[in-house]
Amino acid sequence: MDVLLDGNETIRYSRHLNLPQVGLEGQIKLKQASIIVVGAGGLGSPVLLYLAAVGVGKIGIIDNDVVELSNLQRQIIHSNSKIGESKAESAALRISDLNPRIEVVPINVRLDNKNVLDILSGYDVVIDGTDNFETRYIIGDACEKLEIPWIFGSIHRFDGQVSTFNYKNGPNYRDLFPSPPPLELAPNCEEAGVLGVLPGMIGTIQATESIKIILGIGEILRGKLLTLDALTMEMRILKFSANSNSPDVDQSKNRDVLEMLEISPVEFENKKNNGWKVFLLDVRRGEEEEITSIDGTDLRIEHLAIPDRVSELPPDLDIVVYCRSGFRSAAVTRFLSELGVFSGKIYNLRGGIHEWSDTVDDNVIKY
Repeated sequence: MDVLLDGNETIRYSRHLNLPQVGLEGQIKLKQASIIVVGAGGLGSPVLLYLAAVGVGKIGIIDNDVVELSNLQRQIIHSNSKIGESKAESAALRISDLNPRIEVVPINVRLDNKNVLDILSGYDVVIDGTDNFETRYIIGDACEKLEIPWIFGSIHRFDGQVSTFNYKNGPNYRDLFPSPPPLELAPNCEEAGVLGVLPGMIGTIQATESIKIILGIGEILRGKLLTLDALTMEMRILKFSANSNSPDVDQSKNRDVLEMLEISPVEFENKKNNGWKVFLLDVRRGEEEEITSIDGTDLRIEHLAIPDRVSELPPDLDIVVYCRSGFRSAAVTRFLSELGVFSGKIYNLRGGIHEWSDTVDDNVIKY
């Protein structure tokens, strides 16, 4: 094998060269690799910085947005002097300065169904740094056609997720998230907020996954969803598999066809006392949980985070969803029912905490 590192690069990557799992052969693999990052924002910032630092030979950057002051709380690749400038160009300049030996390709467009195949074609790995479901489905469908692995990342307030899709014929995005959520369950960081350091934690994991793929080392998050709670520092890995019932690219669901199931608090209590094996899901905010909860609640996931955390719910049990008054839980119930991935029934707890307090247990505080 011809040596493709010069003296400067040997010094730059010396810590890699000392690693048995990387060494000279691995560093050359990184230099010959090409990775494209969709989004130069919160997730894209640490991903791009580390990919450049480790010596990935060609890095594409897709982003049609401009740097704003509110970005700088978490998008550490940009600086105050770049406000108003193209994010793709700002990020490209920063990583080119970090490592002038790499090729950087800024692409100042919005990824869509018309351009996605042309833009992603030829890259070894795609990394998702977006904050919306529409683009993730576009990436997922394109990578499946192009047979390119892609690394998904998601952040919401204090929670983050990472998975690698389409790796060695492994599960794809639609296997985990068969269809997009309704708009009321699909907030972005601007609407929901996000802890400034969380994108750094999740983005670094995404970068690590891509490096492992290029080097052919370690275990990849193939068929696995890594979840991180930054408040507790709890990390879990949830397994999933390819779903033959997942919809095709052009298939859509009529959201008016499925009738939402409801159950009253009294009926729920009676059925549970008679041996009903049911999973009780609270979709309120954390501060509401501190006020009061229904005894026997199995899990709380804020309703806005449900689309990203569906895999944490049991696929084979009946699920009853509740909130304060039944409005948010109704939206979640409809969404979960329409996914087609649960063999159990999904119920909305009618009236939520309020009706529970009125009809079952007045020790549960109405607020």
